[in-house]
Amino acid sequence: MDFRKQVDELLGKHGNVLDNIGRADLVDHAIKNKESVLSADGALVTWTPPQSTGRSPKDTLFVRDEQTAKDVDWDSPNCIPLDGETFEMLWQEAVEVLSKKDKLYVSDRVIGADPKYALPTRMVSTHATHTLFAQNMFQPIPDGIEKSVFADQGFLMLNLPYDMVNSKNYEGRLRKLPNGETSDMVIATDFTRRLGLVFGSAYCGSVKKLMFTVMNHMLPVHGILPIHCSANEGKEGDCALLLGLSGTGKTTLSADKNRALLGDDEHGWSDDGTANFENGCYAKLINLREDKEPEIWDATFRKADPHEHGAIVENCMMWPTGKFDVDDERLTPNSRVSYPLTSLKNIKTPPTSGHPKTILFLAADANAVLPPVAKLSPEQAMLWFLMGYTSKLAGTETGVTEPVTTFSRFFGAPFMPRNPDAYAKLLGEKMAAHGTQVYLVNTGWSGGPYGVGKRMDIMLTRAIVEGAVSGSLENVEYDKDPLFHIQVPKECPGVESKLLVARNTWQDKSAYDERAKKLAKEFSQAFDKNYGDKGIDPAVVSQCPGK
Repeated sequence: MDFRKQVDELLGKHGNVLDNIGRADLVDHAIKNKESVLSADGALVTWTPPQSTGRSPKDTLFVRDEQTAKDVDWDSPNCIPLDGETFEMLWQEAVEVLSKKDKLYVSDRVIGADPKYALPTRMVSTHATHTLFAQNMFQPIPDGIEKSVFADQGFLMLNLPYDMVNSKNYEGRLRKLPNGETSDMVIATDFTRRLGLVFGSAYCGSVKKLMFTVMNHMLPVHGILPIHCSANEGKEGDCALLLGLSGTGKTTLSADKNRALLGDDEHGWSDDGTANFENGCYAKLINLREDKEPEIWDATFRKADPHEHGAIVENCMMWPTGKFDVDDERLTPNSRVSYPLTSLKNIKTPPTSGHPKTILFLAADANAVLPPVAKLSPEQAMLWFLMGYTSKLAGTETGVTEPVTTFSRFFGAPFMPRNPDAYAKLLGEKMAAHGTQVYLVNTGWSGGPYGVGKRMDIMLTRAIVEGAVSGSLENVEYDKDPLFHIQVPKECPGVESKLLVARNTWQDKSAYDERAKKLAKEFSQAFDKNYGDKGIDPAVVSQCPGK
């Protein structure tokens, strides 16, 4: 079946296709269609059904075929297989639904700021709001796109956010719900045929994350490392990457008045350097504070003409006055805002840079046993990259009374579908080739675990980040931690030396020792469970805490 020809014929026969219309027109259509409303300040505001306030991991499926059977890690709980026949059924249903709509929106963009590997992406959607979201998040088609490694065939996505799958046709093929019914939502990707389908998920992030995952699957074949990270550049052109899971401070720490921002979420590291995948940002709004996140605040709440504002606010409480309550989470704690990078003041244009001089792995260690900063060798960096450690805090969920150790490979497990060695090896090779320094930064607790000690002071963490990106930490003396196999500096500008050793900050040293051993054991067990049969380099395995 020629999927692209079929969609081309659909668009050719349809009487009302809005083909790559501009931002102002999309805003007008979104309001006229009653998809969205305007805030008092001019942002576009939308709300989704309760089942679409976030990602639906169990409905996110990848087509398993002869090629992906070998290169996708089907042992991962994040890689749920879908057979090709069912994908074709879903695609046919989607095309039929699209053919009956009174209007369709087409958006042609690319994923990636570097034309050498930008992925041409066409999205056909039923909704103007989601089309505007794609315009916010995906790059305009650049000059030189014909030289892209993906110029032979781009990616095609069908986006039907509010139409549900006819679930009775897919019993035994799609997810079974707790009530025994079949799910009527699917986010499906066919990597081989470069096709995507968002069917029944109104969450804008489904569009973004599908394409992020596609890039993460496609790039390693071309020697390009995709990284879930923020990136910025110093005045001397030095690039830094910051990796971290939610709550570790990735967005906050990458916003530095002395460094230009490339992007806050997704980048590629090629033979030419670093490039942002995206054209914008997709930030959380819950409990946002102007003094802590002034850039996000201004991009969201600045007053501007609706046609030029740029922000799409999703699932945030808004009063009849058109003003927001970012602390209200009754609909969802996952309220979001999408805006183009041009809404920010201190950005790098275009969002590309050289090879990263410094990489920071951020871990909010609620156990308080990791030092504020440690230097990692290439093997250690590959290990911590594989593990993607942070902590889920006590008190955030009913029944959680102790910090819960959390591992998410490559700091973005749901979006890294390939076998894990594909990413880890690329990191090691690129570190060696370009002399990149990698540091582990604990943005969590000190002096005792969550509930006893205190959260790392943001000014201390900023001093550490400055020491790392400036190169000040490259030549100081280090002691090796025998349990975690990391190198702890004896000094860091702006930080008291005694604070650099986590054990020094605990009153009860024996309690520290026990807590450290417990975390190391959790590392070892998680590694054996997730990577024990994956053929990971023994030199990397030896760096795992607890081994």
